Amino acid sequence: TSDAVTLTVSVKRKPELTSSPQGAALMGNPVTLYCKLEQSAGWKFYWSKHTQNPENETNTATHSYTISAVKPSDGGQYWCRAGRGNPVYYTHYSDALWVNITGVSSIVSLIIIPNRTQHFSGHSLSLICKDQRNSTTWRVMQYSHDRSVSDCPSDRGSVTSSTCNISSLSTAHTGVYWCQSKSGGSSKPVNITVHDGDVILDSPVHSVTEGDSLTLRCLLNKTPSNLIAYFYKDGSLFQNQTTGQITIHAISKSDEGLYYCEYPERRESPQSWVSVRGEKSMS
Repeated sequence: TSDAVTLTVSVKRKPELTSSPQGAALMGNPVTLYCKLEQSAGWKFYWSKHTQNPENETNTATHSYTISAVKPSDGGQYWCRAGRGNPVYYTHYSDALWVNITGVSSIVSLIIIPNRTQHFSGHSLSLICKDQRNSTTWRVMQYSHDRSVSDCPSDRGSVTSSTCNISSLSTAHTGVYWCQSKSGGSSKPVNITVHDGDVILDSPVHSVTEGDSLTLRCLLNKTPSNLIAYFYKDGSLFQNQTTGQITIHAISKSDEGLYYCEYPERRESPQSWVSVRGEKSMS
């Protein structure tokens, strides 16, 4: 008879990412992210922003990561994962956590044309600071994947203090954009994703008011579609439609989450966060 062999099967773990405070963070205040993992001894923790890119991860020896004074550029999607051993064994990435920054100026807003969060590589984009006082003292700022803050990379000759025009987008334009004044005032930040694939999700740039309707469209680059589009929320199938779009009537807080779509023959779009704010106050 042969010797008995013990086979151990381990399930790849997936941490839970949370934040303190939860929900919106006030500009200038600290925010701490927590990467929760059972039996966390011996692990290092890795933090990603905007995309799950190992090359741009920040690592910590503990399961927490603190931003001491949040800025508009700190808003956006975050993920975490843990690793240990040599060679390093990594857990799955956590689900995405969205950090919203508040306490920004209400007199200025950033207008995006076309008005959506996702855009095809090679297409054009305009970003405009709209000030209720018709002031032109605002500049469009960008926080990019290389963790640098700079003026929006506008085409030469088409930049003003409050407008940024990009005639041919690339994935390097993916990032957080906002309006900023010399005095330090800021608009609410906007996340822009540039995708070099065939499919993007047309979703709103700004929060949707509770009770309003929301239409999401699954867009194909160059080729018109009569295919079935599949829409997902938080990783689960939400709806499928031959029209390539879905409408959520009387949206509520429970509809808030990460959405993406796919045409099975053409792959899937990136994910975008749909934010829902409270009902409009009666006047």
